[in-house]
Amino acid sequence: MYGRTFSEGRVLALYIEKDGEAAPRGECQNEDPLFKDVLYCQNLCLLAKLFLDHKTLYFDVEPFIFYALCEIDRHGSHLVGYFSKERESPDGNNLACIMILPPFQRKGYGKFLIQFSYELSKRESLIGSPEKPLSDLGKLSYRSYWAWVLLEILRDSRGTLSIKDLSEMTSIAPQDIIATLQIMNMTKYWKGQHVVCVTPKLIEDCVRSEVFKKPVLEVDLSCLTWTPAKKFEVAKKK
Repeated sequence: MYGRTFSEGRVLALYIEKDGEAAPRGECQNEDPLFKDVLYCQNLCLLAKLFLDHKTLYFDVEPFIFYALCEIDRHGSHLVGYFSKERESPDGNNLACIMILPPFQRKGYGKFLIQFSYELSKRESLIGSPEKPLSDLGKLSYRSYWAWVLLEILRDSRGTLSIKDLSEMTSIAPQDIIATLQIMNMTKYWKGQHVVCVTPKLIEDCVRSEVFKKPVLEVDLSCLTWTPAKKFEVAKKK
């Protein structure tokens, strides 16, 4: 499956042509020698530019891995959106770009891909954060996801948790955790460090507020059969 670009007034730069596959399989990345995979990823970037003003990456896709999300019905597979991330991020970013096509927005797909990106980070034993700047819709989606994850943990916790503990449990970067807890008035700066200060009532108030929005869709971890490339290479050598 690959993309083909068109000119002469055609609005969308991506035309999905069946070539023995109904949808992109696995990770489209530069290790695959097939040119059509690189072209498909380039066209994803060009398509995203139509909806993301700050989108700058178009053709240099080799350093990135792309994850495409599709809806499948009796007519076939339909692209919903995608996210990409650097193969090796010096800044610790676990997501470079995320885009959901307008017809599929407000269906929970954005937060689904965000959760998926963090589940991959957990498998890699990495702490991650999205590349900045985020779009306005991206900020809302991330803040809602972070709040949901943290409140779920804090609501069930009976002991003491630090920012580091929360980060290691969720793979969310400490600065993102602090920013989210500050929005919910759950942190204080004491003796040179941020301290989590919560009460059962405060947690329940936040759960009932607009800050807490349980995702419409959640990743089924039993279906996630994926091994990070580095761990896979080590396993093969053994």
